[in-house]
Amino acid sequence: MRSHILEGKVSHRRAKPIEYALEHNVFYFALDLAELDEVAGSIRLIGHNRRNVLEFRDADHWPEPAANIRETLMEHLRGEGEDPSGWRITLVTSLRVLGYVFNPASFYLCRDVAGSLRVVVVEVHNTHLERHLYSLRPQKDGPKFVSSMEKDFYVSPFIDMEGRYTVHVADEPRTLRIAINERRDDAPVISTSLVLARRRLTNRTVLRMLIRHPLITQRTMALIHVHAWRLWRKGAKFHRHGAAVAEAAARRAAATASATPPVAS
Repeated sequence: MRSHILEGKVSHRRAKPIEYALEHNVFYFALDLAELDEVAGSIRLIGHNRRNVLEFRDADHWPEPAANIRETLMEHLRGEGEDPSGWRITLVTSLRVLGYVFNPASFYLCRDVAGSLRVVVVEVHNTHLERHLYSLRPQKDGPKFVSSMEKDFYVSPFIDMEGRYTVHVADEPRTLRIAINERRDDAPVISTSLVLARRRLTNRTVLRMLIRHPLITQRTMALIHVHAWRLWRKGAKFHRHGAAVAEAAARRAAATASATPPVAS
C-alpha cells in the first residue's frame, strides 16, 4: 500500500505580542484516498466508517461532512478548474481513537499523474466545531511546494483574524515537512512546523504507535486547553469567537467596497 504512518514532532512558536513556544511528539496517518477500504481490511485495529480502536470516518472531514471523501475532494478539484483524473491524493490526518478525534489541521496532498504536487488543500478545524478549507497551488516550480493565503478562519481565542499564512511542504522520500508561518504587516507572528518520518503501515507499527503515543487525539485537545491557560496567565489578549468573526467580516466588506470602482452617473 502507498498509505503509511508519519511520526515526528510538531513545533509552534509565537513571536508577538507574547513570546511562547511548544513542541510535542506526534504521529499521523498518510492515507491514499483510493486505499481506504484496503487499509481497513489489512490493519486489524482500523475501521473505515465502522467502530474499531482507530476509525477513519468520511464525515469527520470537509465543511459539509463528507459521505465519500475521495469523491468530494475530486469534485472540489474540478470546481477549482483542475482535471484530477489519475491523480493520487494523500490525506495527512489523525484517526479517531476510541471514538474521539480532533484534527486542528489535515492536509490533502494532490499529485498529478507525473507525481508532481499540484494542489494542497488544508482543512482546518476549530474547537467551535467549525471547518474551513484553503486550496493552495505552488507559487513557482521547484522541489518544495510554497504557497500563501489570507487568514480567513477563527482558530484560537489568543490569535486575532488578521494576517497572512505562508505554507511550505517538502514531500521527500523518507520525510514530510510542513511549515505554516503567519505574518502581519510583514512581521512574523506564529510559526508552526511538522517534521515527520515515514513508517510502514503494518499491524505491528500501528500497535507500536498506540503504545508510544496513547490516546493521541484526546491528548491533542487536552494540550490545546493547557496551552490556552498558560497564554491567558501570561496576559495574552482574548478574542471572543463571535466578535472576532464579525470584525473580520466587516474588514473584508470594507476592503471590497474600497476596491470597487465607483459607478459613473
